[in-house]
Amino acid sequence: MIDINLIRTNPDLVKENIKKKFQDSKLPLVDEVFNLDKENRALKQEGDDLRARRNKLSSQIGLLMREKKLEEVDKIKAEVKADADRIIEIEKQQAKIEEEIKNRMMIIPNIIDDSVPIGKDDSFNVEVKRYGEPVVPSYEIPYNADILEAVGGLDKESAGRTSGNGFYYLIGDIARLHEAMLAYARDYMINKGFTYCIPPFMIHSDVVTGVMSFAEMDAMMYKIENEDLYLIGTSEHSMIGRFKDQILKEEELPIKMTSYSPCFRKEGGAHGLEERGLYRVHQFEKQEMIVLCKAEDAMDWYNKMWSYTVDVFTNMGIPVRQLECCSGDLADLKVKSCDIEAWSPRQQKYFEVGSCSTLGDAQARRLNIRAKGKDGNYLVNTLNNTVLASPRALIAFIENHYNEDGSISIPEVLRPYMGGISKIEKKK
Repeated sequence: MIDINLIRTNPDLVKENIKKKFQDSKLPLVDEVFNLDKENRALKQEGDDLRARRNKLSSQIGLLMREKKLEEVDKIKAEVKADADRIIEIEKQQAKIEEEIKNRMMIIPNIIDDSVPIGKDDSFNVEVKRYGEPVVPSYEIPYNADILEAVGGLDKESAGRTSGNGFYYLIGDIARLHEAMLAYARDYMINKGFTYCIPPFMIHSDVVTGVMSFAEMDAMMYKIENEDLYLIGTSEHSMIGRFKDQILKEEELPIKMTSYSPCFRKEGGAHGLEERGLYRVHQFEKQEMIVLCKAEDAMDWYNKMWSYTVDVFTNMGIPVRQLECCSGDLADLKVKSCDIEAWSPRQQKYFEVGSCSTLGDAQARRLNIRAKGKDGNYLVNTLNNTVLASPRALIAFIENHYNEDGSISIPEVLRPYMGGISKIEKKK
């Protein structure tokens, strides 16, 4: 959510930003907010004037009572009551208007960074740089579900009976590999100075609407029936929500945390081959990172954060690239975002395995997260980034380490988490 002062002082900037995001249907919201805010401020001024007048008149009553000027007392009391009634009416009007302003402000997109490429959808995203050499072996790379089933590591048929499409059992060495990748990502982030955390996996609706747009919420989140609770789609939600309504000490900034959680998403649209594998699933696990910092430090942290993900994947022998997200591909709260994509030797192209975003003070404004500085309290900036999310990372891993004999090689960085084994063999 942007600062309403931007609409008061520079509505054209807000409108131009909406156009850059190809959301022209939202343009009328700017004028609506501007006019509602003008009306609200006029009511506030009227209310303040009436309160001052009421206080002045009330102070006269005692003096007139002592002078036994009862008729004047009754007259003033009537005026005080009329003013009080009008103040109540004004407060009701203000509450209604403020709710209308908030509803509109919640769907006006955040101001994007000047460096964001302009484009209508993800086809306009821009490749920035590649890391690691993408290799296409001379032998065929099977589909991820076939590789995993061949080594006895996947059972989707049973998961279909217990839970339905989009769920899976990981078994044996593959289940261990899945956890090894997450554990390595966790330890990497701890070694970078991030505090490790396991957060709640369910959050209240006011936290959900504090960290994401309504459209994202409807498309992603599972709601617990008859409860004000949602299953998290990423641990960023509960990690940022941890600081809701808090005033942080400036000397504690930046706050750097890395978190593990299962994640739950509706993930509509899976079909065919995609549905049979692990690319689009309703439940997965993720190592995440968040940073809360001063505004002037946000872009430095943004660049550090995505580079950590690059390191984690390339250290595991998985080539990746950084892709700059264009304006039309940015969620409404984001200032700037990039995707990290891993190389798929089977498809001979890259696919998304994580994303890094800086959101300015949008989440902090919604959740009222402030820091106490020498010149007063101010909203912090929030950032988040995927360290590693599996099973998408698992797909990238097995494709890039698949051998012609059907085995999967384990690079040295993961062997301590795998009991020292160097290879997962195909089942006979």
